[in-house]
Amino acid sequence: MFTGAKGEVKLITLDPGHFHAALVQKSMYAQVDPVVYVYAPEGPDVQDHLNRIKGFNTRAENPTSWEEKVYTGPDFLEKMIAEKPGNVVVISGNNAKKTEYIAKSIDAGINVLADKPMVISPKEFPKLEQAFKTAKEKGVLLYDIMTERYEVTAILQRELSKIPEVFGELQTGTAEEPAITQESVHHFFKYVAGNPIKRPAWFFDVEQQGEGIVDVTTHLVDLIQWAAFPEVPLKKEDVEIISGKHWTTDLTPEMFNKVTHLDGYPEYLNKYLDGDVLKVYSNGEIVYKLKGIYAKVSETWNYQAPKGAGDTHYSIMRGSVCNIIIKQGEEEGYKPTLYIEANIDEGLETFEGGLSKAVDQDLAVIYPGIKLVKLDDKHWIVDIPEKYKVGHEAHFRQVTEKFLRYLQKGSLPAWEVPNMIVKYYTTTEGLKLADK
Repeated sequence: MFTGAKGEVKLITLDPGHFHAALVQKSMYAQVDPVVYVYAPEGPDVQDHLNRIKGFNTRAENPTSWEEKVYTGPDFLEKMIAEKPGNVVVISGNNAKKTEYIAKSIDAGINVLADKPMVISPKEFPKLEQAFKTAKEKGVLLYDIMTERYEVTAILQRELSKIPEVFGELQTGTAEEPAITQESVHHFFKYVAGNPIKRPAWFFDVEQQGEGIVDVTTHLVDLIQWAAFPEVPLKKEDVEIISGKHWTTDLTPEMFNKVTHLDGYPEYLNKYLDGDVLKVYSNGEIVYKLKGIYAKVSETWNYQAPKGAGDTHYSIMRGSVCNIIIKQGEEEGYKPTLYIEANIDEGLETFEGGLSKAVDQDLAVIYPGIKLVKLDDKHWIVDIPEKYKVGHEAHFRQVTEKFLRYLQKGSLPAWEVPNMIVKYYTTTEGLKLADK
């Protein structure tokens, strides 16, 4: 049992191969012991992770004080389970092994905070389902890191969609024009914590990293469930996959070198080569129905963003009274921006009054300083103060703090586990259809 006492949460980091593992430790937490136990195979992945933690410990502003106790040996997983020096394991790395790592950690009675995706293939999905059952039996928590729920525009989109006088009802939509769409664009080369990212070579092997359709789309499917059916427990039978497709991003040897710092392709990537061009199935789209509502998720990976640009996100929820839209393109300066678009021709004055009350009075209680700005008779923008735009890296602290509260409570909200299962069912079934 966790009480919230100082240092009672003792972290283990298992095989950290992704920079998200380090971002959990970008801040200190009173409830978390500063000593962290790392179990990993020897190699560049664990060294890069330790370098990031060292960077946090030695930065000029607000340095952390983590102490990493590291074991690197071929039996790192067995050693972790035998020694079990902590009560929460953070898993963020090679996705081919992740479901197994999750299952074995849960079997050992350790709480798990896992980076997405928890599973990347339909055949591994039953193992994840079983891990949730075992977690319940053993009284431990299994939770994934859904940072996008903490983006302020996503929160406000969700809150506005819950007000019938403003939004009306979520439309049913069609396969061609879904009621709710989530799209994102990511980049292989970018900067994290101020430094150019170095990705491991296995990141470009879809058998190890997973295709885009089961990776970043995890966030997008999660946002659809979270916004369209807030706090409603879902089940697999609520999902009907309409279509799934995938396509490649092509990288030259020069691009691969810039991202990985490697002079050539490892042998396991040869099967993806067309001449000397690496073809990575990093892009995907799923159109599906969730409780009868048409939804679409789409994920695209480009090599590098244009100067001044970054990862982008687009989202629309179509209501009978208005659409609530998030755009993050060039026009928005690549910053997520929330728009309201009226779907009605009569009663616009009444609608605007209700919308103004919802934003300037009701939601402003939670987010002081936000305000509604009229663009024309049918379009508005929600002006959001900069203090709420904390960014992707800061969201890891917010997720971790919420997980710590769940540990203290001893349980997750009733809807979280069924909806995690539905989320990964959607992504893996989408991949199955794309593969046909």
